[in-house]
Amino acid sequence: MKIFEEIIDDIVVEVVNVPRATLSESEELKSLVYSKIDNGYKKIIVDLTSCEFIDSSFLGALVSTLKRATKNGGDLKLVGLQPTVRAMFELTRLFRVFDTFTELQEAVRSFQSK
Repeated sequence: MKIFEEIIDDIVVEVVNVPRATLSESEELKSLVYSKIDNGYKKIIVDLTSCEFIDSSFLGALVSTLKRATKNGGDLKLVGLQPTVRAMFELTRLFRVFDTFTELQEAVRSFQSK
């Protein structure tokens, strides 16, 4: 499995454990996150620390899962954007859409302060 899950209290952390996140990882991510949302989880973090590259399908999966989370009263946050991945978010202006954090614990605390 290229993506593994960790649950911290009521927060689902999806760790994308590949250097290149492409179509197959996008489908896996959507499946995992949709399943968690359908099971009542509202707080999702996607950890991209290991990713040096994401393609447009993976970017679309992130947007899709964020929409699904917010539609169900939740939120999705990103952690660990590497420079090339951050550049992709800046180029597409999606850095304005997603809350991003450097460290996982920072992202976890942002949910707990709500």
